[in-house]
Amino acid sequence: MATHLGTNPLAETEDQLALRALARDVAQRELLPNARHWDEAEEFPQASFDALRKAELLGITIDEAYGGAGLGDVEAAIVLEEIARVDVSSAILAQLIFNGPPRAIQHLGNEAMRKRWLPMAAAGDALFCIGISETEAGSAVNNMRAKLTPDGDGFRLNAYKNYVTGGHKSRCCLVWCRFPGSQPGSTKGIGAVVVDLEAPGVSIAGTHVKMGLRGTSEAELAFDDVRIEPDDVLLWGDPDSSDAFKTLIAHINHERCGNAAMCLGAAQGALEYAIGYMNERKLGNRPLADLQGLQWKIADMATQLEAARLLLQRAVHMAGPHGTPPALETAMAKSAANLTAKFVCDEAIQLLGGYGFSREYPVERAYRDIRGLCIGAGTVEVQRNFVGKNVLDGMKPDSAAWR
Repeated sequence: MATHLGTNPLAETEDQLALRALARDVAQRELLPNARHWDEAEEFPQASFDALRKAELLGITIDEAYGGAGLGDVEAAIVLEEIARVDVSSAILAQLIFNGPPRAIQHLGNEAMRKRWLPMAAAGDALFCIGISETEAGSAVNNMRAKLTPDGDGFRLNAYKNYVTGGHKSRCCLVWCRFPGSQPGSTKGIGAVVVDLEAPGVSIAGTHVKMGLRGTSEAELAFDDVRIEPDDVLLWGDPDSSDAFKTLIAHINHERCGNAAMCLGAAQGALEYAIGYMNERKLGNRPLADLQGLQWKIADMATQLEAARLLLQRAVHMAGPHGTPPALETAMAKSAANLTAKFVCDEAIQLLGGYGFSREYPVERAYRDIRGLCIGAGTVEVQRNFVGKNVLDGMKPDSAAWR
């Protein structure tokens, strides 16, 4: 009789299995039929947002006190993976609420801010976006120019934010900016404010035409002397300290795990499509699935996918129900998921041959979509830099902490 050394720490609970089944059903029944359309037309997937709202899937990480389900990163990853299996653009909408401004407001905001915005997020009454990148400040966030100037008991915000995902359809934006006294080139004094995008002085300067994720455009938002009340300050930036910046960076670990989950979902969808094709397509009287060389491709795709999934599961389980995923494990999970998704989707295209290169089939769309995720929320190179430096300095991933 076989003996087991312990229970599987990654086994999903009955509630988590039910959540996965619900998300999969909504994705297959409601989102999949329109997935190609959002991409071809470069149209915002409003019907996807409406379907997720109707299924009450948008509020899973919002505290119950504000109308949500009060769940954590594990559940967010489950839902994002299932949605991204059919359409990453639609998954981005959930990501912006699960791991975007509402999560930051819940963890770091004041009570007035929570009461104003979290019920709206939980009910799916509005989309939220994040304003970090600028024309000359992408990965080099310390070059940020967005700033606050004192105005009575509050401030005025002047900023031009680039690549704001969904910014043209959002009601609320979490804007990273410099507080009075902060100097460009430094992370000292960088904090964040929450901005109502219906406020005077906010305008949409344009949207980007992209290779992938074409349903959720990247907007350029201009903030011209926008009034910021004291209750709109999420995290105060002290010009003599980088503490607020470090807190904001750490909080992006939620988004990075969500990014990884979407990559795994898209790759899983591409793998499944390739498997179905290989079992149906014949070379003479033999299905492609009988060819050893192609079997090896499937083996490598499945193995790398499972390895990346395990890294992500470790990171989100270590966060616990209400914590933040640890930095090293998150960086490993995101870089692994990004690179795995590129490999799996590319191989799926190769296995389908000419059909894989055709926009009539979903694997090329999956490849284009995940290519953007390799840049967003911290590039693969930034994650590798972080992992390499910290491992060289003696840091080790805590494999035992989540068991």
